[in-house]
Amino acid sequence: MRLSTRNQLRGTIESVELGAVMATVRIRLDGSDQVVTAAITKDAVQDLGLEQGQSAVAFIKSTEVMVGIE
Repeated sequence: MRLSTRNQLRGTIESVELGAVMATVRIRLDGSDQVVTAAITKDAVQDLGLEQGQSAVAFIKSTEVMVGIE
């Protein structure tokens, strides 16, 4: 699969929480303690067969990017 999305973050699915219509998928990024959380449809989770421990890629495409410093 080839995509134009530049922000592709590889990791491992930490958890999948199913709701009535939507689901929350948490992906721990490879080599990091950072976790990306995605809200996707329950149907998408089931169609993709997403489950804890599975390798996954978070694709992020946005018209806005925020930068913060401490």
